[in-house]
Amino acid sequence: MEINVEQVLKMSEAWLPVLMQYAAQLALAALTLLLGWWLINTLVAKVGGLMDGRNVDRVLHSFICSLAGIVLKVLLLISVASMVGVETTSFIAMIGAAGLAIGLALQGSLANFAGGVLIMLFRPFRSGDWIEAQGVSGSVDSIHIFHTTLKTADNKVVIVPNGSLSNGHITNYSREPVRRADINLGIDYSSDIKTAREVLLKIAEDPRVQRDPAPVVFVTGLGDSAINLSLRVWVSTADFWPVTFEFTELAKERLTEAGIGIPFPQRVVHLVQSNG
Repeated sequence: MEINVEQVLKMSEAWLPVLMQYAAQLALAALTLLLGWWLINTLVAKVGGLMDGRNVDRVLHSFICSLAGIVLKVLLLISVASMVGVETTSFIAMIGAAGLAIGLALQGSLANFAGGVLIMLFRPFRSGDWIEAQGVSGSVDSIHIFHTTLKTADNKVVIVPNGSLSNGHITNYSREPVRRADINLGIDYSSDIKTAREVLLKIAEDPRVQRDPAPVVFVTGLGDSAINLSLRVWVSTADFWPVTFEFTELAKERLTEAGIGIPFPQRVVHLVQSNG
């Protein structure tokens, strides 16, 4: 078979510019893909390092890095495809429609996910803290991306969705190292307030009680059958409940020993006899 050199030259003159054009586009697209892939990996690693520096939860750390990497790489692939002449408009529209449909179907789960991200970023509580939220109080057992697990005082497990948890009021009883314990009680109206105050302050001479602020005893009100007193002491958070229980019992014993009664609610009834 003879090769016609002239025909080959004519064909090369026709196809060579096209091949050079597409070769240049393919080379540029390949370079963009390699460089973009490297930049995305570097950026994700930098973001991971920043989250490590801020002690972000490992679950959230892994999820954000993975999500960021996937989204950026998908955008990179779409950009590279458009560089080589692939029509990407319909593809982008399809991705947008699918994302909208998924978002509407999973809006409750997405709210819980967003709540989990906020909780892990801003740390209103940590594992082991005693909190009160959504009508439940307990110790934080674990924090997940969609829910938080609490253990109540009687060892029940309560699972609270992060969406409602992050949007409601949260009382954290363990955040501060020191708390104030209030011992509230009432004494007879015939009792001497000064003596009762001295008895209660004597109880507060406990090594677990902080000296600054100093313990105080206030008259908080005049009840129907008793003068209401409140012994207020500052203790470490770990000692709050032991001190509260022990001081309440000691207050009853010491006040009784001092001859100061703690009355129970009572009512005086006057009977009027009519003659007739």
